[in-house]
Amino acid sequence: MNEKLTARDIIQLKKKGRKIVMITAYDYAFARLVDQVGVDIVLVGDSASMVMMGYKDTRFVTLRDMITFCKSVSRGVERALVVGDMPFMSFQVSKEEAVRNAGRLVKEGMVDAVKLEGGVEYAEVVRAIVNAGIPVVGHIGLTPQSAASTTGYRLTAKDVDDALKIVEDAKAIEEAGAFAIVAEYVTAEVAEYISKQLKIPVIGIGSGPGCDGQVLVLHDILGLYDRSPPFSKRYVDLASIVKDAISRYKSEVLEGVFPSEEHTRHMKKETFEEFLSKVRRP
Repeated sequence: MNEKLTARDIIQLKKKGRKIVMITAYDYAFARLVDQVGVDIVLVGDSASMVMMGYKDTRFVTLRDMITFCKSVSRGVERALVVGDMPFMSFQVSKEEAVRNAGRLVKEGMVDAVKLEGGVEYAEVVRAIVNAGIPVVGHIGLTPQSAASTTGYRLTAKDVDDALKIVEDAKAIEEAGAFAIVAEYVTAEVAEYISKQLKIPVIGIGSGPGCDGQVLVLHDILGLYDRSPPFSKRYVDLASIVKDAISRYKSEVLEGVFPSEEHTRHMKKETFEEFLSKVRRP
């Protein structure tokens, strides 16, 4: 296993012109698998609200929930950089509260860095967290925490004014000290322009191939979530495979086929006879 990656290593990947691979994970078992494949960043996303907890959007996962998911993932990752999402209302109230909550994700969740949504309006929050010694990933374009009740889940940077605002957001987050930015559902032309303008990596999700890297939700890739966004890609229909395995298990139990002798362990015959003699004794 190679040495643990740092925020500086991620920036160096951009300088080398090597695409950055980020994927989400929410538990120990999957975290081990994605790390063994050799991804660069494991994001413990607030998408856990939907894919792990069944809520309709990301607003309902709590900081306590995120800490649990983060420490589960962190224990399963040896090489990749682990980034924990700051959930809705964990950083919006004040810089002081944002720093405190980011610190909890690091101390209790054991993450290497945190991610938070927003542009210019949250640049000072990013700066405060970075000044506290915690690496930060920004998140611009479609910001699901606010989009759920404001704009909706729409493609961003379709018109000039919106595009200019997103460019301004990206520059502000970079200047505030973030080491990377996630650009979600941004038109490909604008996302590529931002990637070329910034010194830090821009990791796209639904924002075209011109970004410095890509991120997708694990459950979308594996076909384990039935409400995936249009920009995701399913690489396997794992849901069908899982249901088939459970169905076969169910049938074998009902038919008395499982457990077979292969999966059964016995007491020695003489020991069992001694046991019976004692339990039958009046």
